[in-house]
Amino acid sequence: MSRIAESGREGMLAFMVGQGEREQVTGRVGLTLVVEAARALGIDRLVSEKLKVAKRRRGCAEEKKIEALLLLIAAGGDRVEDVEILKKDRGLLRLLGEDLPGPDALLRLLNGFDDPKVWEKRPKRGKSWVPPETAPLVALFEINQETVARAANRETTTATIDHDGTIIEAHKRNALIAYEGTRGYQPLVAVWVEEDLIVGDEFRDGNVPGNKDPLASVKRAFEALPSWVVKRYFRGDSADYYLPLLKYLVKEKIAFAISADMSKQLRARCLKVPEKDWFKVQRREREIVHVAEVEFVTDGWPKTSAPLRYVVIRFTPIQQDLFADQDRGPKYVAVVTNRPTVHEPGEPAMPDEMSAANLVRWHREKAGTIEHVHRSMKDELGAGVLPCQKFGANAAWFRINALTYNVLTFLKRRALPPRFRDARPKRLRFELFSMPGRLTFHQRQVTVDLSCDPVSVDELVTARKQLLDFYRAPNSALTAPVTSIP
Repeated sequence: MSRIAESGREGMLAFMVGQGEREQVTGRVGLTLVVEAARALGIDRLVSEKLKVAKRRRGCAEEKKIEALLLLIAAGGDRVEDVEILKKDRGLLRLLGEDLPGPDALLRLLNGFDDPKVWEKRPKRGKSWVPPETAPLVALFEINQETVARAANRETTTATIDHDGTIIEAHKRNALIAYEGTRGYQPLVAVWVEEDLIVGDEFRDGNVPGNKDPLASVKRAFEALPSWVVKRYFRGDSADYYLPLLKYLVKEKIAFAISADMSKQLRARCLKVPEKDWFKVQRREREIVHVAEVEFVTDGWPKTSAPLRYVVIRFTPIQQDLFADQDRGPKYVAVVTNRPTVHEPGEPAMPDEMSAANLVRWHREKAGTIEHVHRSMKDELGAGVLPCQKFGANAAWFRINALTYNVLTFLKRRALPPRFRDARPKRLRFELFSMPGRLTFHQRQVTVDLSCDPVSVDELVTARKQLLDFYRAPNSALTAPVTSIP
């Protein structure tokens, strides 16, 4: 300890820190892929054509501000002030070929999505309410919709939509209390499972329950799917156990599985199921899981419509737990579906048929999709920290985070090696976006020498070429970016 103190070192490791030429180095070479991916998708052109926020044009154009927000969120920033950190990276700015807008400009953009007049339409009765979206928010939804169509694989003709809400804690003056006592907001999100793309979101106050008209959100998500999708599925939790939504899914011939409310009537039916009709699917450490089917019709279901299928899951505590809690008996949960059961031998097969056990497994798979998206958006992107008090600005920030998520999915699936296919944002940041490099300049040519292994260099070069090829492909003519590439 004393030898280190007497050596004149700055720290315990044997190096000295000095100020170098800021334009000659950067630790974010790989982050430029986010901008190239966004431009390959034509987001800059879409923003230029569709998004009109500022009443008068000044400073950076909207497409540059949206691009800066995508870059900021992908880099790990969770507030507009963090753009100052990127602006200090002169090497990164040299690779981008331009400066980034400042935090005030970005906040003005977000504030432009808010319109206090929409709250004048709020009904006098009822505490919870979902306001209509402003024109800029609608335009941002359309931009994301076209981005999804560009990013998705055209050979994927099946779309499973997983739908769920999430709570964003926020101690802002206008934030309201959610059902679990947290003050904040409770947006809904719809994910296209096969392509890992967010096709819909609806920003809500914290006091708006998930079961308050989820039909509007679900319908909008299905309408946002590309035209080549021919087979549609839906999975949701009990907040989606909403009679108009069930009717819509049946009418549209969308196969679904939704957690059903365990009403007294449904529970009574569960208790009457003979023991021989229960099928064991799993033995856990503390309970045994069985499934069975019950005949049940929820209140309000049309008598002229075919009854829905109810699959019940029973969780029975094992014997040693019964002694610890004598009052604890079997627990029941239910899933409602329009998918038929497996046909009997000799009978013709039905489309989308599925056994009770497999239906429960299929329904539970949504925990690995939609909850993963919530976690990535809130904990690894910037959706968990909202920028201000204004509802419209926060809704725009959340939707831009969804757009960022889709840009990263496109980057992973269309340009990066297979090992990145399921990579979360923090993995992309750690392995790819934080590549260090030294810049050299010759006439108008900028070259980056990477401080990494040759394989990583080749992967970065290949990814850039893939994005350029996608940009130049004939089918990209409808969404060609405004940024000129020779």
